[in-house]
Amino acid sequence: MNKWLNKASIALVVIGVLDSIYMTIYKLTDNNAMCLGSGDCSSVNASKYSEIYGIPVALVGVGGYLAILILHLLENRNQHLRANGTLYIFGLALTGFLFTLYLIYVEFALLKALCPFCLVSQAAMTLIFIISVIRLVRQPQY
Repeated sequence: MNKWLNKASIALVVIGVLDSIYMTIYKLTDNNAMCLGSGDCSSVNASKYSEIYGIPVALVGVGGYLAILILHLLENRNQHLRANGTLYIFGLALTGFLFTLYLIYVEFALLKALCPFCLVSQAAMTLIFIISVIRLVRQPQY
């Protein structure tokens, strides 16, 4: 297993967690100063697309990133995770990436507004997904 890819993925997950926590705090407090002058950030976070059944999308992101981080940290703890952890990470990254594609569509096509913090999370998840594909292809078969 390429340790560089693992470390890069973990670093991107940490960026995603921190970004998502920041945006969750913004969503829950509605503090427009947190958007750092980007009106599009406010537009995106005030839209009906910023929640799923009342749960902030950013909070869903926190959960997804933390799940990937936990799998990374436990990946070498037992035989089952050594054999399947990469596949589990790929599954979560694929789900996150597909959701990211939806969010990009919402921002570009429906809202015509781009939140810079959302773009950071979208870029992080896309790279995590790409790394997870590479790791899955390179994983030795047990």
